[in-house]
Amino acid sequence: MILLAAIMLFAAWPIHVFAETATPGPEPAVSSGDPAPTEDPSAAEEQEPDSPACIELSAGIASISKYGNIVLTVSPDSMRELGFEPADIIRVRIGAVELKMPIGTGYSDVDSGDLICCFKFSTTSGKEDVILALNAGDLATSAGIAEQRLIDRDPGYEWIFREGFDASVPVLISMYEKQGYAAAYAVHKLGSARSNVRTDYPSLSDTEYANFRAVSTTGMGKDTLFRSSSPVNPALNRSAEADKAAADSLIRTVMNMADSEEIMKAYPDFASSYYAGCDVIALNMPIDTHSEVYHAKIAEGFRFFAQHDGPYLIHCKEGKDRTGFAAAILECLMGASADEVVADYMKTYYNFYGIAPDSEQYKTVAAGNVESFLAETFGIGSIRNEGTDLSACAKAYLLRIGLTEDEIAKLKENLGKDYGGIRH
Repeated sequence: MILLAAIMLFAAWPIHVFAETATPGPEPAVSSGDPAPTEDPSAAEEQEPDSPACIELSAGIASISKYGNIVLTVSPDSMRELGFEPADIIRVRIGAVELKMPIGTGYSDVDSGDLICCFKFSTTSGKEDVILALNAGDLATSAGIAEQRLIDRDPGYEWIFREGFDASVPVLISMYEKQGYAAAYAVHKLGSARSNVRTDYPSLSDTEYANFRAVSTTGMGKDTLFRSSSPVNPALNRSAEADKAAADSLIRTVMNMADSEEIMKAYPDFASSYYAGCDVIALNMPIDTHSEVYHAKIAEGFRFFAQHDGPYLIHCKEGKDRTGFAAAILECLMGASADEVVADYMKTYYNFYGIAPDSEQYKTVAAGNVESFLAETFGIGSIRNEGTDLSACAKAYLLRIGLTEDEIAKLKENLGKDYGGIRH
């Protein structure tokens, strides 16, 4: 095989594409399911580290999730039996695509935009799966393996394999470097896995457990903008607490970044919720911050805020990634400092994982997520650079994704209003 090209992603793990001759295969298959970076491209020619090369296995593609994560037919237990474990670096070959990535137990075990092989429990399948993912990205699309198309029937999308790929293409996994990610894994590994059991968080209030809070950074009106985990999706066992907090805060307008309107209204307690009486825009957004659709949906949501009265609520499923991005943009727009933006973003990591501001993990997670994606979005070296005008950067971003000067002015006017004194 001849190295043809390297697709460079915004991360620390490469995707290599190889030229390959093959006999014509069957028509592209369809896969759908609900289970959910850069070195020098010359890395393919680098000297291999000492590793137990005999550790290898072959799997298949079980499904591709809504967000482009690839779920394999092999189980974590079968990989463990062969000697694969978290912090190992593996080589993955899917047809003509070659990937290198560490094994972990959560997407946050790597920075935003990095590849990871997750041993992760799926609430959909009810078992632990092996999932190949691009943290805060879309691996299936980025690697050229499949293309997502929206459809009218459940679950609202389907994946069409690209030429040279189908469900029968073997996924070859081999050890690249045993425990080669150990040092970085130790720093990234969150203090504890997020639990969906209320009693596991005795020190948190119900609003903190729901990851619900007012955004109170510089320039933001009092009790005007809030962020939260989903008040309607019961998957995280936080929807009741989040809905009550929304009611207590007299939320009027909601940006739901996770669901379509059909899915949102199908949740068991939607009809009886406070949330159902709010003005809600259901964006059904991807999580890939490099996707044009992602930014078009963000623009649609911000435009909705400009057209409606507050108080406002932003949420996705956890209230962490998509919500964190949207809140950070609005905080910057309204005049927040880098420290304020980071502090608000990282409250989620305390609420879910107990990561405290004085820990080394706090700095690592912040640098690899909110600081990184804002710097990339704004096209600057660092949000902490002296003299950087984050408000101007945010406005330039909003203009770039299609908002007008008048819409931005109205958005700022709405977010600057005080709704203080109505809460609780």
